[in-house]
Amino acid sequence: MFAFPEQFSNATKANLESQFALISALTSKTFEGVEKLVELNINTAKAALENSSATARQLLAAKDAQEFFSVSASQAQPNAEKALTYGRQVASIAADTGAEFSKVAEGQFAEVNRKVISLVDEVTKNAPAGSEAYVSALKTAISNANAGYEQFSKTTKQAREAMETNVTAAVSQFTQAANKVAAA
Repeated sequence: MFAFPEQFSNATKANLESQFALISALTSKTFEGVEKLVELNINTAKAALENSSATARQLLAAKDAQEFFSVSASQAQPNAEKALTYGRQVASIAADTGAEFSKVAEGQFAEVNRKVISLVDEVTKNAPAGSEAYVSALKTAISNANAGYEQFSKTTKQAREAMETNVTAAVSQFTQAANKVAAA
């Protein structure tokens, strides 16, 4: 007997469960990333407030204009370094979260793909005679979709790596410029 409706009903249920698992996993990873970012921002704000208070006390204690400007100038390098460190930490959190997203999505895609192939194999076992061309076309379509996803995944990883390289290069240039300004 051919249980075509039951097979698709079970496949639909499995697909919905997979989608729910994917959404739950991505939501969890999003919250983890946001939590890290909030913690970084709170710690950065506390450090900035403490630094500002210390600098304000030094400026208020200055005995003349030269000492005032000397204290002000001495803060440029440390502040630039702190900004760079903050930027690196934000970029790291974003990169880690993106990598986790990719890992979760790839895992879910592999599971869904396995279920689809299993369903197609099960359905095609009971396919009527003469439908071989349709079965072959369906399997080719699934294979092409998998190849397209793999190419998309590879391109996304390359783009993320290029972005990380560009951010690293920009931070390096900014650090060199800040060091030159501080030396001058």
